[in-house]
Amino acid sequence: MFSGSIPALVTPFRDGSFDESAFRQLVEWQIGEGSSGLVPCGTTGESPTLSYDEHYRVIAVCVDQAAGRVPVIAGCGSNDTATAVRHMKFAQDEGADAALVVVPYYNKPSQDGLYAHFAHLAEQSDLPIILYNVPGRTVADLLPETVARLAEIPSIVGIKDASGDLSRVASHMLGCGPEFCQLSGNDDMAVAFNAGGGVGCISVSANVAPRLCAELQAATLKSDRARAIEINNKLQLLHLALFSDTSPGPTKYALSRIHEWFDPELRLPIIPADTVSREAVDKALVAADLI
Repeated sequence: MFSGSIPALVTPFRDGSFDESAFRQLVEWQIGEGSSGLVPCGTTGESPTLSYDEHYRVIAVCVDQAAGRVPVIAGCGSNDTATAVRHMKFAQDEGADAALVVVPYYNKPSQDGLYAHFAHLAEQSDLPIILYNVPGRTVADLLPETVARLAEIPSIVGIKDASGDLSRVASHMLGCGPEFCQLSGNDDMAVAFNAGGGVGCISVSANVAPRLCAELQAATLKSDRARAIEINNKLQLLHLALFSDTSPGPTKYALSRIHEWFDPELRLPIIPADTVSREAVDKALVAADLI
């Protein structure tokens, strides 16, 4: 259903407000460079700092600008189940193709609680759901056996796995079947993830290097190991640099170096990338032939 390079889009700001013009240009550039889908309002999009109105405007603009050319997987997660239901209703009504729903953060629900959360969302909406497991941010870890239970629900179609545990690709395939869509949440593991049975990456690096990330995914899906390794080596410094300070600070800085129309403005509590991080980003951009 979903595959390839799917950027977890940053949300551009200017003078404290959502910069709609820059976001439309970002979406257009991503599609033109070969990205196979778009994720607005994920963590990289600073979704915790967006008001409801802003959150919904970002989704609406993404759907409108994409105009059906690539699928839009709207970030709809929350640590409050009722809020996630509200987000999914809007996304479905607006024409999004799926919802990316993160494990509820801070609450630390049990595995049965996680199952109940996602099952309730599936009951309340027909929108396909991609689970998002990122225990480094949420603390709670959606275990493979719980994923297998959830995969029995028809509208729960895949997972973005940022656990960092590559063995889970095989565990999910065994528990959920080969049709269950597995997307990496870690750019630096994307090649190995696909080698194990994954079909794509919801990517931070693709914000900055969409064509290279798309070519990398195409190579892995064609089992062109040599080409995939060649591209990954070119991107490796970028993968590391974009997390050399709190994300998405380095990513927004990188985009401002590539595009004059992009302002690297962030919202507190995220602050601009520090000097060491900016130097790492500059070096990575040169290594990847992006500047």
